[in-house]
Amino acid sequence: IQFIEKNYPDFIEHLSSTKSPQQMLGAVVKSYWAKKMKVDPKDVVTVSIMPCTAKKFEKDRPEMQVDGVRDIDHVLTTRELAQLLKTNSVDLLAQKPMPYDSPLGLSTGAAVIFGATGGVMEAALRTAYELVTGKEVPFAHLDITPVRGMEGIREASVQIPETVPEFEFLEGATVKVAVAHGLANIRTVMDKLRECRSKGLPYPWHFVEF
Repeated sequence: IQFIEKNYPDFIEHLSSTKSPQQMLGAVVKSYWAKKMKVDPKDVVTVSIMPCTAKKFEKDRPEMQVDGVRDIDHVLTTRELAQLLKTNSVDLLAQKPMPYDSPLGLSTGAAVIFGATGGVMEAALRTAYELVTGKEVPFAHLDITPVRGMEGIREASVQIPETVPEFEFLEGATVKVAVAHGLANIRTVMDKLRECRSKGLPYPWHFVEF
């Protein structure tokens, strides 16, 4: 978000208003879970473990709070977590395995892949496809895998066959998506979009995940 704000402010209106998985979970914990457990959200401390240092800045954005209560209180990078464990002489292999406590219940397959690069895109495609067609994604004939992974910029297209009545206007449409990993590749994608806009050409994708 910060990268777009500083380098491509003319595209801010096209950014999704959806929070990141980190902020979504924090908001749910401080609202739904806190209410369920009958505790004051102000007494709940959320700690997020993430691979990217940008998450530290994200949690501090002014909009990431409700009534002065932040969605996420602290962020540790995976490197910092490893250092913390090492400093305290914690041997993970020697620890007794414990079952996942699942405080918010089970999730869908789309939710499981949400955190992977391209995972948000794939989750959105899966959910949208099933909502629009009323059917599960036929993986034998519909390959969504190309939008995942860490190979720079990846593209995929999804054909919408028959639809449920309320989405008839989408019947036969092809949804084009892309996933870019890393700032250099994000800049390449944004420059392409800006070029299309300046030339009055249609954008090559309907949805892009960074």
